[in-house]
Amino acid sequence: MEPFRKLTAVAAPILRANVDTDAIIPSREMKSVSKSGLADGLFAGWRYTQIGGREPNPHFVLNQPAYRGTRILLGGENFGCGSSREHAVWALAEYGIRAIIAPSFSPIFFNNCVRNGILPARLPEGAVQSIAEDVAHDPQSRPVSVDLESQAVVAHGGACWRFELDSEAKQMLLEGLDAVDLTLRQREAIERFLSRDTAERPWIYLEPTAGGDR
Repeated sequence: MEPFRKLTAVAAPILRANVDTDAIIPSREMKSVSKSGLADGLFAGWRYTQIGGREPNPHFVLNQPAYRGTRILLGGENFGCGSSREHAVWALAEYGIRAIIAPSFSPIFFNNCVRNGILPARLPEGAVQSIAEDVAHDPQSRPVSVDLESQAVVAHGGACWRFELDSEAKQMLLEGLDAVDLTLRQREAIERFLSRDTAERPWIYLEPTAGGDR
């Protein structure tokens, strides 16, 4: 994954509460188990005029020229609720979203974001609203900055808010690590354990016989 340190980009508001993963990517748009080919289905129910179609809805924020190149979303309470489908985060990432700023997130969605290189930053609802109002004057010339190292969000006008993030999630994002990468950083300790445990409990590691008996 691409490491996340500091991002200054256009931010688009989707300030609805309880935006669920089916709204982020409807199940009908999940035609693959891979992480690619999902961006077209992102927010398909809102982004297009008809179900299954691809005619842009001009009223949806990501279709508006002012929000062209959005890489940051401003969300409402409980963003990413609903099913645990990781496709929602894959679709966001493929579209180009690298950070989501919201008052709260579904825990599973929050963790899926971290494990796929998207920074979920929690700020009070009033702060998110203030950022959205600042951006609305001219989104292209009033980008938002998200600095992971200092754990701060800075609006174009200079207002700054700090967010909390646990150390493991921060490390994963800063270094571009997924859960497997993080585990493999303990490879030497794992190999030492296996070597010691094999000597102490060799019967655990016996291969099964053809008949299935050990």
